[in-house]
Amino acid sequence: MTTHPAETVHDALRDELCEDSWWMPAPDGFAACALSGSARTVPEARRFTRATLAGWQLCADVADDVALVVSELVSNALRYGAKDPGDDAAPEAPAPFCNAWLALTRQNSTVLCAVSDAGTGAPVVKPPDALAESGRGLHIVDQLSDDWGWTSPDRTGKTVWATVSTRG
Repeated sequence: MTTHPAETVHDALRDELCEDSWWMPAPDGFAACALSGSARTVPEARRFTRATLAGWQLCADVADDVALVVSELVSNALRYGAKDPGDDAAPEAPAPFCNAWLALTRQNSTVLCAVSDAGTGAPVVKPPDALAESGRGLHIVDQLSDDWGWTSPDRTGKTVWATVSTRG
């Protein structure tokens, strides 16, 4: 059985200690940052994404698509990614300082965007509703990405991921 790169990212991010700080984009094709639950989180994630992709010398069109995908994934993580309150499991280590992680990985001609959160519920694509004020995020991710999905939720949460082609 082949491991999807998002599963590797999920495991790696869960092994790291959450810190209330941003990691600088790495020129080697991997960058990650801790996400807080503040109102500034989504714009900060977009700025982090654009700075990372600029460092990787990817074109503006790709950066626009990836930044929008990241916005939707991060928004969903903040809205739905909290630890499920009905979880009767024994208390574990103290809660981390961050609510979620964003990781970007450049792989040949694609960028993998992965957002890990503590929620154990799988993402749900809502039926399209032209009059609704929300509920279009995963439809946008589906349209802009080559592929998307999520890791199987476990006791630490899940990772929702999308791959976006760098070929424009």
